This record gives sequence, C-alpha cells and structure tokens, in this order.
Amino acid sequence: MHVRFIPGQRIHIIGIGGSGMSAIARILLEQGYTVSGSDRTFNSLMEELARDGAIVYADHDATYVQGAEWVIRSSAITDGHIEVLAAEALGIPVLKRAAALAALMEGDFVVAVAGTHGKTTTTSMLVHVLQQASQDPSYIVGGVMGNTGRNAGVGRDSVFIIEADEYDNMFHGLKPQIEIVTNVEYDHPDFFPTRSALVESFSLFVGLLPANGLLIACADDPVALAFARNRAIVNLPVQTYGTTVNADWQALNVRTQGLNTLFDACHAGSFLGQVSLRVPGEHNALNALAVIAAAHALRVDFEQTARALASFEGTERRFEITRDSDGLATVDDYAHHPTAIRKTIAAARARYPGRQLWAVWQPHTYSRTLELLAEYLEAFGAADHVLVTDIYAARERTNPGVHSEEIVAAMSHPSAHYAATLEDAAHFLHERVQSPAVILVMSAGDGPRIGELFWALRDGKA
Repeated sequence: MHVRFIPGQRIHIIGIGGSGMSAIARILLEQGYTVSGSDRTFNSLMEELARDGAIVYADHDATYVQGAEWVIRSSAITDGHIEVLAAEALGIPVLKRAAALAALMEGDFVVAVAGTHGKTTTTSMLVHVLQQASQDPSYIVGGVMGNTGRNAGVGRDSVFIIEADEYDNMFHGLKPQIEIVTNVEYDHPDFFPTRSALVESFSLFVGLLPANGLLIACADDPVALAFARNRAIVNLPVQTYGTTVNADWQALNVRTQGLNTLFDACHAGSFLGQVSLRVPGEHNALNALAVIAAAHALRVDFEQTARALASFEGTERRFEITRDSDGLATVDDYAHHPTAIRKTIAAARARYPGRQLWAVWQPHTYSRTLELLAEYLEAFGAADHVLVTDIYAARERTNPGVHSEEIVAAMSHPSAHYAATLEDAAHFLHERVQSPAVILVMSAGDGPRIGELFWALRDGKA
C-alpha cells in the first residue's frame, strides 16, 4: 500500500506517549495535520503535544479512532488491540512506524543513525551541529534533546536526521542517503530470535543505501566494520571511524579534564584539532567522531563542528545529571544492555573520581534479562555498590523463570543488593549512601523515579 499523507488530515496514533510515536506526532503537528493519540498513562511528552494542539487520551477506547483518515500504531500495540480492531472495522488504514516514517520523509535527504548503543546521542549531536552551522534539518530523536527541549522538529531544509530503530525492523522503511552504524550487538530477543537474525536485519538496513549513498561505520565494532569492508570491496562509498589506527576518522588520546571529555580528532592521518564534550565517556567521543564524519559529508567544516559539539547539552536520560549537591549526585541513564551498563559506569567513574559509585539497575524485559544474564552478572564490577530492582516488564508478561532477587544472589559482586520496588530502592539508598557519592540509575523504564524519591527523603519532603 502506497502511503501518502495530505496536510489537514486527521491521524490517530496508538501509543502516542512513547519516544518514537510522540516524535512522529510532533512532526505531523508541525506539518499541519490534525493529530490525536492514546496511551495507557499520561506523561510529559503527551502534555507537550496537547499544549501544542494534539488531542490526547490517557487510556484506550474504540471511539478514539472515529473520524481519522489514518491510524499509526507503535510496535507494542498488538493486532487485537481495541483501537486497531475499531479502525479496521471502520475501514481506516492502520500503519506501523516504518510505513508512517517513509511517508513523512518522502523527498527528503535522509541521514539515518543506527546501532545497538549510542544512536540517540549521536543523532542529537548531529542535529545540534547542523543547527549551529545555520542549517535547519527536520529530525526525530529517541529522547528529548537538551539543546532544543524536544525530540522532533520540522526544519526548512530538505535534510531529515532520524534515529533508526532496529526493533520491529522499523529502519527497513527508511530511504537513507547517509547511514551511521555505531555498533551491532545482540538485543531485543523478544523480536530477534537469534543473533544472526539481528545482524541480518542490520545488513538489510545497510543495503538500503543507493549506489552513491555513504555508510559511516565504527571500526571499533567488528560487525559495523564488516559492513564497511563489504561495501569497500565493491567500491561503494564508505568511511570508518574509531580509536583504531586503520580508521579514516580517529579519536585519539581520549581523556577527562575537569567536567569535560577531550579527544584529538584526526582524518586520513592528519590532525584536525581537539574536541571538547560536556558528556562523559569514551563512547561519547566515538559518537562525536561519527558526527564529525557525517557533518563533513554535509559540508560542515571541522572547526564549526567542534565548536557546536562543545555546546552540546546531551539528551534526556543519557547520563542526565538530575541533581548534584553537598557531594551527592544522581544521574539517570537509559543503559539497559550489559555493554551500555559497563560503559556508563566507566563514564561515571571518569566524571566523578573519588566518589562512591552506587549502580542502580532496573532490568528491562524478561526476555532480555534471561538471554543476556551471564553478561549482566559481570557488568557491574567497576561499581562500589549495586542495587537491583524488580524487572520492568514493558511489553511483556511476567515470567516466573527469572527474578531480580535471584540475579543478585548469583552476582559475585561483594556489595549487591535487591529492592523490590522503586520506593524500597529510594529508602535503601537514603539509609546507606554517604557523601561523597554518585547514584547512577540505569533504566529504560520508570527507574528515574528512584532519584526523585531519594531526594524527597533527603530533603524531608517524603
């Protein structure tokens, strides 16, 4: 089915409160569509959309789709959902994200950023760099940007920057001219039954590039590097980046200086200059290097890019420092994969040397926790203390085959603890954490509530 939206149409979005669906709603609103949407609970993204003219519902009902020309559903919405069935009964086409995004970006020059880790930050960085270079792209990011206060926007230029999500093969619906692949590790076992299935999905995504399209791949990641080499063999445009000497773009001498992360940027063996970032960690130096390569392809010189990166304020829930006072800091991060957990803990060590590090982890989905359990058990070694809450089920049903209390018991870490609820976790931390310390809450669910409750207890407001 060919999808063509016409400004002025009413489009209803099921699952509008999610980061990806709220971004689509934002683009539609700014392009002149009438937008309605529903989700299980009301959140800040829905509040902003309602303030800007969308009709939002904090529940689901068959009547909500009436009068819509199109319905878009998130990946978490099943075929049997009440609003999906109602739309089908009324003859209203129901689209998944991939088809909706393809229609929204028709005719644009698309830059798609994919990877198991780092895609949100990399996408946000690239949007910020282009905006600071007096370009005005449209964009969709999987988190709220610190610099714009939004996760999506419509620009005057014909360039569209998008975070390309692999879940549900969403990125297969894109038509990119430039792709960034940050890394490829096994994730989303509820959708990809095997590691090879995930790699094949990324391979198909890379294959979407036209003959003159550019792949920018991380040379530090073996799968991304394999994609790059396969394209190079047949003389298709490709650039690599990384800390390895064989990469086209290099980040060397990555270091922490005060509150900043610094690195030396090189291209084709030539030193370009020093880059300073407000976001911590070697992984963010690599994200910035990918942006430098992409900005170069979009005719932004290194000096402009480096200046813009120095003012990049990060993205919500990507090492977001929610409070730092009296020697105690709370940080929210979206890390929920073992590799991301290790890198985020390392970044916290670099950002807060000399402080006790409390790593608070809310496991995300039963399938991921089970599949990657052995890696999770070893991911917290660099933390002083570990606190694990109950598993956030997200789109899954409860699985009695895995429980956080048993995970903690299996950990070899000398200071690993279990807290059943977010409230229990906050009380546990309030009773035990002493300054100087940093509480690093890693969650793709509602874990950030722990930090809020902790400070309420400490401030005597709970």
